[in-house]
Amino acid sequence: MGDVSDLSILVPGARVLVTGAGITGRSVSAVLEPTGVRLTICDDDPLALQRLITPARVVTTADAQSNIADYDLVVTSPGFSPTAPVLAAAATAGVPIWGDVELAWRLDSSGHFGPPRQWLVVTGTNGKTTTTSMLHAMLIAAGRRAVLCGNIGNPVLDVLAEPSEVLAVELSSFQLHWAPSLRPAAGVVLNVAEDHLDWHGSLEAYASDKARVLNGQVAVVGLDDPIAAGLLDTAAAPVRVGFRLGEPASGELGVHDGMLVDNAFGERAPLASAASITVAGPVGMLDALAAAALARAVGVGPEPIAGALADFQVGRHRAEVIGTHDGVTYIDDSKATNPHAAQASIAAYPRVVWIAGGLLKGASVEELVAAVGNRLVGAVLIGRDRELIANALSRHAPDVPVVEPVTGEDFGVQGKDETGVTGEAVMAAVIEAASRLAGPGDTVLLAPAGASFDQFSGYGHRGDAFAAAVRALSR
Repeated sequence: MGDVSDLSILVPGARVLVTGAGITGRSVSAVLEPTGVRLTICDDDPLALQRLITPARVVTTADAQSNIADYDLVVTSPGFSPTAPVLAAAATAGVPIWGDVELAWRLDSSGHFGPPRQWLVVTGTNGKTTTTSMLHAMLIAAGRRAVLCGNIGNPVLDVLAEPSEVLAVELSSFQLHWAPSLRPAAGVVLNVAEDHLDWHGSLEAYASDKARVLNGQVAVVGLDDPIAAGLLDTAAAPVRVGFRLGEPASGELGVHDGMLVDNAFGERAPLASAASITVAGPVGMLDALAAAALARAVGVGPEPIAGALADFQVGRHRAEVIGTHDGVTYIDDSKATNPHAAQASIAAYPRVVWIAGGLLKGASVEELVAAVGNRLVGAVLIGRDRELIANALSRHAPDVPVVEPVTGEDFGVQGKDETGVTGEAVMAAVIEAASRLAGPGDTVLLAPAGASFDQFSGYGHRGDAFAAAVRALSR
């Protein structure tokens, strides 16, 4: 691939096109402006362009596409897929395309911001944010100068000027697609399930992009996930490590006699009590094992790992306990935006009233419903693809009561439909229905298995509406 720290294209006067004027575009522009390149930014969103503070020339994506041969480099925001017309035109014209992470990696590797950092990179369909947060806590507990960045916290480009020695980086498949040079000190693929197939085109292409984190010095994969486990054999990293919920073999981390154990960077070294992990269910232990593997890869000892896990607090909208009413526990896992995440969430509780629906993005829910049907005491369905879930329930869990409290037109992205009904009103109706289905000892779980943009402005808005409706029960 050549020198991954090569920045020779970024000479003063070089013509660079930045696609997207959002958070990523602003970060790219801020870093590139001092280099003397001639910047052009393309975006079709007037609001995004208004937020720009830059001397760069601004054009529409159509204008950029028409004149793509005029540019020496394209730096793209991760939301632009390879089939986006402006990027497809760049590829046809032979114009190099970098993502913001590729640019950050090359700048850091070249010493542009001082001594290069150690990059510890987390990706996977589910669990990325929790795992990266756990990893960051472990690094801080060990006294490392570590920064949390990527899909969580600030963009990588924004933190490179900060004093640090280690970056705990969460990366999406979109970001990894446009970062072919990335070679982290250690990288983990937690799991791989159907998601974002509309962007990648196939599960194979999606998995291949995830696997780019395995091409550095240490590759780590979740062995209990068959697709992630299969990526280890083709990883370019000289050190290959797996983690599992069971007994760890040589070169693995796992669980033995109630303890998280490292049999890869130590000889069955105990790391932490499984009971100390604050994230519920098997997914919490898997995330902890993955974070510990990356921390151990850069020499973090057992004591700071144990301390960080014991003190760890789960993030908002990630299996967040909202409260208990009439003996029923209400949990916000709005971040479970695909079937794989929803299945892991439901598996943590024995009796569940499941709140599900939204945009499935082409993913199937058949396997999910078949796996969790025996845990469901009811289901409350919302969103555009609710009928797909209802049909799966009728096939695999026909005895589970199903309620669809919202059957009108789907909402717009701002969380309000043409009749003026808000996402908050939807969730109030959902909680009213769920509370009737649940009994003492049950869990009402928002684990939607779909994206939220048909009815809410994002998963955070959906979770906040859920929490507000739950709290209203006690008034």
